[in-house]
Amino acid sequence: MPSYSITVNSQTRSVTADEDTPLLWILRDHLRLVGTKYGCGIAQCGACTIHIDGAPMRSCSVQISQLGDAEITTIEGLSAKGDHVLQQAWKDHDVPQCGYCQSGQIMTAAALIRDFPSASDGEITQTMNAHICRCGSYPKIHQAIKSVLS
Repeated sequence: MPSYSITVNSQTRSVTADEDTPLLWILRDHLRLVGTKYGCGIAQCGACTIHIDGAPMRSCSVQISQLGDAEITTIEGLSAKGDHVLQQAWKDHDVPQCGYCQSGQIMTAAALIRDFPSASDGEITQTMNAHICRCGSYPKIHQAIKSVLS
């Protein structure tokens, strides 16, 4: 089995895994970073969203062998103390119900507010529509995102 050196949350880590192992399982099973959730396994729900070189990506659809020297950020790496402005907004707006999709939602929203600090309602909706929330927390998610925009 090949070994890989990957950078996750600003730390270089060594992993031995089959080349087709999804990054999701590397994060959860090999590195014990369990904030990234398994939802559907086919990149449709968004629960496993992380950042690869700053871009939101579905970790269930990225193989370890595809990473190269990419920088990976998980929900654990978004803020050392869990106090990222969006994490606080999620609390302030009482967003989580079951909470399962929330790390993926927050990772996508973090890229949105970084890249589009004045995003419109339509841009928020369009970006976040790629996520499935079984609890239907969409209005609260939208409010939380909107509350941190400039």
